[in-house]
Amino acid sequence: MSPSNLQHFIVIGNPIAHSKSPEIHQRFAEQAQLQIRYNRQYCPDDAASFIAVVEAFFNGGGVGANVTVPFKQVAYQLCAGRGQLSAHAKVAGAVNTLMLKEGQIYGDNTDGQGLVNHLLSLGWPLKGAKVAILGAGGASRGVALPLIEAGIKQLTIANRTVEKAQALIEQLCAASPVIDAINPDYCGLEQLEGDFDLIINATSIGLSGEMLPLKENLNCDYAYDMMYGRELPFLTHFSDKGAEVSSGYGMLIGQAALSFKLWTGASVDLNALTEAQ
Repeated sequence: MSPSNLQHFIVIGNPIAHSKSPEIHQRFAEQAQLQIRYNRQYCPDDAASFIAVVEAFFNGGGVGANVTVPFKQVAYQLCAGRGQLSAHAKVAGAVNTLMLKEGQIYGDNTDGQGLVNHLLSLGWPLKGAKVAILGAGGASRGVALPLIEAGIKQLTIANRTVEKAQALIEQLCAASPVIDAINPDYCGLEQLEGDFDLIINATSIGLSGEMLPLKENLNCDYAYDMMYGRELPFLTHFSDKGAEVSSGYGMLIGQAALSFKLWTGASVDLNALTEAQ
């Protein structure tokens, strides 16, 4: 394949050295028989630097960029002001995937659909499910709409600061009539109790080895932690209570595959990558 067919991609973040995106997308490219170069791009933590990196990348012929912490909201603002946004990105208020579309920067958010696809691949039932999400940050906001589109019946967002959970519910309902229609609930983290089909930890607290302050009478059939790569107290807690559990590595792979398809049009088989973790 000639160098002219080489497609360039990056992931922009701070920090960025830990990112597994280059390896993941290289494996996607091998499956799709495409020749790519995918690099990690460190960026100073300010909006002007981020915009400069994005403009230089696309002006230089770049095909697609992933966006990670702390730039997902900045990417959203860039696309909202000067480009286009997908429906999921509009509701999420965050962008993790950038490309050029009709000469403009186009932003999408594939995190939520990546989560849903992983849950379905695990065989976990979502239609009619009663779901709780722990945490009221960007991770929670990004997955609410795709979960409801997948058919969940009830949604509760629990956060240590109950006002943040309330504000997020209000913002989500204002952003999407689909979310408003199921009348989602909110509460403080320590007030969450009862039986749920699925509980999702959308906080990063488990990476420090700390356990969330959960009531003993809080139970679920399935427990999912968006974090991955180490033993997570949240999953251990619910596994000991008999729940089926999973870390978020499959979500990472799933959102990456959706980005890759947006950029290249190529679908990939995720089984090998998820089984490798």
